[in-house]
Formats: sequence, structure tokens, C-alpha cells
Amino acid sequence: MNELLMLFGIFFKVGLFTFGGGYAMLPILDRELVEKKKWLETEELLDYYAIGQCTPGIIAVNTATFVGYRRKGILGGIVATLGVVIPSLIMITVIAALLSNYAEIDAIRHAFAGIRVAVAALVITTIVSMFKKSVVDWLCLIIFALSFALSVFAGISPVFVILAAAFLGLLFGTRMKNMKEDAKDDPS
Repeated sequence: MNELLMLFGIFFKVGLFTFGGGYAMLPILDRELVEKKKWLETEELLDYYAIGQCTPGIIAVNTATFVGYRRKGILGGIVATLGVVIPSLIMITVIAALLSNYAEIDAIRHAFAGIRVAVAALVITTIVSMFKKSVVDWLCLIIFALSFALSVFAGISPVFVILAAAFLGLLFGTRMKNMKEDAKDDPS
């Protein structure tokens, strides 16, 4: 039961402090789940995040569900999902009630402008961190460059980019592994 409360608390914090979408939640999840609790490895968290991005729905909710399920089964998935959703429900209800009356106030507009800038900084921080942890060899660098080009310049859906990257990683990663094993077996 204690771990369920911790799951709820971690994802409540994620839901409370993640402005600007799923990318901004990665630093919090990494600190809480990988560094503090040691429930996951960074690579595993990035895998759940990637799957959460590919599946229909909100990335934060999908990732919470995957991590909660991994830790405590179906109940863990439900608890983590509720944790990440409840802060948004509360905030949206309060903002909807107040914003229509106060949206034209300069202080409110400036506050939202500041929040957008902070979110951009968090997203860039996450990108740099993910790049350092994920791009570990030439194959990864090539897949990164192709993925970036396809999504930014060609406007291809992230789902197709991720599926193509998975295919390339599988295809060339397997070939590279086989080549290394062949080189190890044949020392000449």
C-alpha cells in the first residue's frame, strides 16, 4: 500500500508541475523514478516514454499507466494514472472558472508568457539529456539525424518516425551485433 501512495505522489507531482506537455515531465520522472527510488533504469523510462508517445492518448497519462503497471500491476497503473490526471482536472476547473474573467489582465498574460518560456527551457533540457543518454554510437546518430529531418523538414507524423527508427535500430543493430560476434569468433 505504501508503494501505491508513493506512485500516486510521484505522478501527482508530475501532473502538478508539468507545463507544456510530456517532454517537460521527463526530468521530474528521471529524478524521482530513476535517481531517488531506483525503480527504473533511464533506458527503461525512455522506452516507456517512447511507447507512451506512440500510443493514442496523452503522453503523461500513458507513461504513468505503463510505469504504474510495471511497479504494481493493474492497480498501480490506475493509481499512477489518477495521480497524473487529478492535478490537471483541478487546475483546468479553476482556470476555466477564473480565466474568462481575468484573461485580459496584463499580469495574467505576462505570467503565461513567462510560463511558456520556462517550458521551452525544460523541453530543451530534456532534449539535451535524452540526446546524451540515447545517441551512443554512429548508428544512433544517423537515426537521430534522419528522425529529426523527417519530422522537422518533411512533416512526417511522429508515430511513423518512431516506427521507422525502431525498424532501423532493429535491422542495423542486429547486423552490427552479428558483425561484432563474427569478428570475435574469427580473430584473423
